[in-house]
Amino acid sequence: MQDVAALAGVSVKTVSNVLAGYEHVSEKMRTRVMDAVGELDYEINVSARNLRVGSTKVLGLAVPELSQAYFAELADAVIRAAGARGYTVLIEQTIVDRSAEITAVSAMRRHSIDGLIYSPLAIGAADVAQLDVDFPLVVLGERVEGSRADHVTMSNVQAMRAATTHVLELGRRRIAVIGAQPDGPVGTAASRLRGYTEALAEFGIAVDPELVVTAALWHRTYGVEAMDRLLASGVDFDAVVCFNDALALGAMRSLHKHGRRIPADVIVVGFDDIEDSAYSTPSLTTVSPQRDEIARRAVEILVDRIEGDAVRTEPQHVETGYLLVARESSSVG
Repeated sequence: MQDVAALAGVSVKTVSNVLAGYEHVSEKMRTRVMDAVGELDYEINVSARNLRVGSTKVLGLAVPELSQAYFAELADAVIRAAGARGYTVLIEQTIVDRSAEITAVSAMRRHSIDGLIYSPLAIGAADVAQLDVDFPLVVLGERVEGSRADHVTMSNVQAMRAATTHVLELGRRRIAVIGAQPDGPVGTAASRLRGYTEALAEFGIAVDPELVVTAALWHRTYGVEAMDRLLASGVDFDAVVCFNDALALGAMRSLHKHGRRIPADVIVVGFDDIEDSAYSTPSLTTVSPQRDEIARRAVEILVDRIEGDAVRTEPQHVETGYLLVARESSSVG
């Protein structure tokens, strides 16, 4: 900036006023400064300028796995929503590990972010103190009881109930579910299992434990392995609902391998509406959690906290909608 000032024959303060867009600068002076900027190829250090005013205009986003399509597409939605508010996004992944999820909150703060959007899978009520931080934080997914952080989610129970009801209304009664957690129902898995059981109960159907299939991780390979186990067990089933699309796509691969026709023999329904679900063979019926809306609301709450009154108000708890997207994997008509 001193070099620009020297070349333009003005003070450093004048250069600062011009670059900041200060309106009380003559057009002649502005032109002299900008000509010098162009000649010297001067670029504004935005990070340094923002640090001086106490803001970096950077949001953090911590997600479990970017290799999972849902979280990659969520990150894309957050980046676009943040960009619309003039912010960029720094992303970290926690690898579905409790200690990494706990560490992520403080670790990302050291990167001078203004606030954090946080999507944990492994932490629970015992870890609530980790969410009591002195900077804006929005938690995505299942609510951590006792947390003072803002929270954005969708109703996993109602959405999975709708997915299971869709299958029941098509006349299927032996409905398997893939995605239950081996160590017992917790978090999102517990909510989605509850939605499944509630839908069955509404049709007067008891849950058959043999149709509840576990998956340690919600990846395609675990969907293949879970369906292989289900088929090997010999238990009768005519539909399967999966706790995410990755599991469903893996299950479909296994069904194809074993000669089961979809949807004639087995209806398959997923959850998340990742892009691949529209292009599988057959295309996958799924639940859309409306990621763009989740991202928009999370960014909106976070930026309002950053730019608003410093006095802490009550935490916001926002529940977004969902949409059942019926495709070929349940088209039996």
